[in-house]
Amino acid sequence: WGLMLVLSVAIYGSHAPLLTLCKVDGMIPFSSTSVVVLVELTKLMFSLLFLLTWNRELLGVAVSWRHVAPFALSALLYAANNNLVVHMQLFMDPSTYQVLSNLKIVSTALLYSLFLRQKLSMRKWLALFLLVAAGVSYSCGGLQDPGSPSKMQLHVTLVGLLLISVYCLISGLSAVYTEAILKTQALPLSLQNLFLYFFGVLLNLIGYFWSSTEGGFLEGFSSWVLVIVVSQALNGLIMSVVMKHSSNITRLFVISCSILVNALMSVTLFSLQLTLLFFVAVSCIGLAVHLYYGVT
Repeated sequence: WGLMLVLSVAIYGSHAPLLTLCKVDGMIPFSSTSVVVLVELTKLMFSLLFLLTWNRELLGVAVSWRHVAPFALSALLYAANNNLVVHMQLFMDPSTYQVLSNLKIVSTALLYSLFLRQKLSMRKWLALFLLVAAGVSYSCGGLQDPGSPSKMQLHVTLVGLLLISVYCLISGLSAVYTEAILKTQALPLSLQNLFLYFFGVLLNLIGYFWSSTEGGFLEGFSSWVLVIVVSQALNGLIMSVVMKHSSNITRLFVISCSILVNALMSVTLFSLQLTLLFFVAVSCIGLAVHLYYGVT
């Protein structure tokens, strides 16, 4: 468990720095929808491999559509959120998105508590709000480029606020709904993942052809993009294990802890400097972990 969670923290934290390494003249040279399709396809291949290795006897078993159909909605919610992230950038600057997207911690926890009937104590709620505070602190200036002005200006339109609200709601709903399916079905995780990622590939392929540009499917790809695809696929599989055998709250802590890896890589690779807000964020995360998982 510990190794899986540490690996997931490392993958979450390295995602943004890896994207920066992919940039050519300050621009992402590849189609983000192509990457999403390849990530889903890689997860599907890994799931099939796990099924053939450890649950081969299930290949001849008839499975009801009642077991398969729920994963279509789960994949649809994830696909909708991925597309929403792209469109939201038109109504706010990236810094505002980074700050406001931390509200998905609250939406996920609320839906987790309501739909999965998991009562959270005041102590645990305080821990989760500390995670939000940590995310906001880090997003507002946990890292600083010595050569650029330190003042941060946020900009968001009314439509942007509406979209970020919908994004946080769908983000929480997709995570909690998927956790509910994984836990209520008496099927092995490898088979459940096969259903989920089949629909993921299908829906994202439709999305790719719907928004397809003149460039080819693999245009702009580099070795760094392949690292992103494999790492994100591996992380998706780890998160399915977390949701099946632990909870979405664990996932939220993993994402928050990834701030440490993100900061370390950004300082090492891009010569950015840590600010006081970074240490505020780290303190909030440490206190949150103690409050949520510590001895009462």
